[in-house]
Amino acid sequence: MDVVVDQERCVGAGQCVIAAPEVFDQREDGIVLLQEPSPGADLQEAVREAAMLCPAAAIHMTEQT
Repeated sequence: MDVVVDQERCVGAGQCVIAAPEVFDQREDGIVLLQEPSPGADLQEAVREAAMLCPAAAIHMTEQT
């Protein structure tokens, strides 16, 4: 899985950090920071949840085959 965030879309809700703190963080202004662009298998379900919870749809994933 590869993860990309769109900081321009981010509204700073922080749901991503709650769902996957190993992958996401926030700047002082609340905008998302991507800490792990290629999370391991153990974090992928949390990333999917974070993307689902994001009110701005600022998290995009591509699954690797």
